[in-house]
Amino acid sequence: MYMPPEWSPQESIWLSWPYRSDLWGGDRQTLHRKFAEIASIISHSQKVDINAIEPLHDGIREYIRCANGNLENIRLHDHQTNDVWCRDHGPIFVIKDGKRHITDWGFNGWGEKFLPYDLDNQIPERISESLNIPRTDCGMILEGGSIEINGCGQLLTTEAVLLNPNRNPHLTQAEIENRLKQYLGISEVLWLKNGIEGDDTDGHIDDLTRFVNDTTLLTSIDPGGANESVLQENLDRLKTFRTPNGEPFTIHTVNLPDPCAIPNWRLPILPASYVNSLIINEAVLVPTFRQTQNDQAALEIIAPLFPGRKIIPIDCLDLVKEGGSLHCISQQMPAI
Repeated sequence: MYMPPEWSPQESIWLSWPYRSDLWGGDRQTLHRKFAEIASIISHSQKVDINAIEPLHDGIREYIRCANGNLENIRLHDHQTNDVWCRDHGPIFVIKDGKRHITDWGFNGWGEKFLPYDLDNQIPERISESLNIPRTDCGMILEGGSIEINGCGQLLTTEAVLLNPNRNPHLTQAEIENRLKQYLGISEVLWLKNGIEGDDTDGHIDDLTRFVNDTTLLTSIDPGGANESVLQENLDRLKTFRTPNGEPFTIHTVNLPDPCAIPNWRLPILPASYVNSLIINEAVLVPTFRQTQNDQAALEIIAPLFPGRKIIPIDCLDLVKEGGSLHCISQQMPAI
């Protein structure tokens, strides 16, 4: 059993459609257009699977049609959710005996912060039933955004999330590592410490550091900013990590955008990060934040790291208002 890295061939990307009127200031139309834009872009490269209750399906298809999506690659599933963060409540797909397998880790609203989360927690089981994919209950809380893997058996995560007593107080660090190794097929866990300000998740890795390939990392820095010391400490740790061959990783850095703030919003600073990108079969979707100079600088750093893939910027300022971006709303399903 092993979890393929994100750059491996994918059959589809899973999304959970926004429908609640109490999020994003009630501006569902803006979010529907944004999700349709993202789904449409992905649909020209591969399938898109969407969790949404059946009464929403016709409207979703119309939004995606208006966004010039390939409707033949859109698959809608009558799965009700509490929220949109499919990276965290969706299944983590692995390959077992040459077939897809679902690992179901359990979801508790990022440490009981956001209620209810019961429908989100059922999504791996619902997908397992709908697609007839075998599922394993891993007996542990784990969000997909809290882990990052390469193809050499190494997994990156943070102490701030996986060792937080609001997730798995009954498990020691060694026990957590053993479950990750058992169910994801990895051999080594690399621990960073803390996350960036404004992150409701306590510090997900997908805002901090991402594997570009088996031996290359892209990590956020914040010179002179509020996150400077936290991200410098993470960078210092990254420099001590070694590939399975004993070599240091090649590390590229990218600045966080300038602080994104919205007056009278619940988050004084939004957790905006360029590394919260999504790798798909033919492209990399990169979040931007209406900061022309900073956005362009980030795109110029990221583009050479993915030869053969098109770099597609996606305005995510509206999306990140609720605490997440492109990677957070998506979950890849590997191809066989």
